Amino acid sequence: MANTLHKAERLDKKKIIEKMFAGGSRSFSVFPLRVVYLPVEELEADASILVSVSKRRFKHAVKRNCVKRRIREAYRVNKHGLLSVLAEKKCRLAIAFIYLSDQLVESSVIEDRMKTALARIAEKVASLDTDTAPTSSLEP
Repeated sequence: MANTLHKAERLDKKKIIEKMFAGGSRSFSVFPLRVVYLPVEELEADASILVSVSKRRFKHAVKRNCVKRRIREAYRVNKHGLLSVLAEKKCRLAIAFIYLSDQLVESSVIEDRMKTALARIAEKVASLDTDTAPTSSLEP
C-alpha cells in the first residue's frame, strides 16, 4: 500500500459531519487528540478523516495549519493497520481528529498518540460486529 492521503480519504460531506457530532458516534481521548468516529456506508474510502484545530487555542492560522499537517502526516504514515481491519470487516468509518492542547506538541508525540488512537479504533471495530448488531442499527 502506498503512503498517500487521497481526496476520497478526506471527510467533506456536511451531512456526515453533522451526523457525527449530533450523536450516535463514539469518541475517546488520547491527549492531545480527541477521536470521534462513526460507521458510515455512504463513503467512497474505507476511512475518511477530518482534522480540526480550534481557533480559540491557536489564534494564528500558521500554527493551526502546522498542527493539522502534523496530524494528517501521522495518520498517513500509520493508517494501514486500521485500513486492513476495516477491509476485513467490510466496514467504512468517518473519523474526526480534534486537537485539544494549547501548545504545539512535537511531531513524534502526535505520531505516537496517533498510533495508539488508530489501534484503539481498530480494536473497537474488530469487536463491533461480533458484540453488537449491524452498523445500520446506529442510524436514527
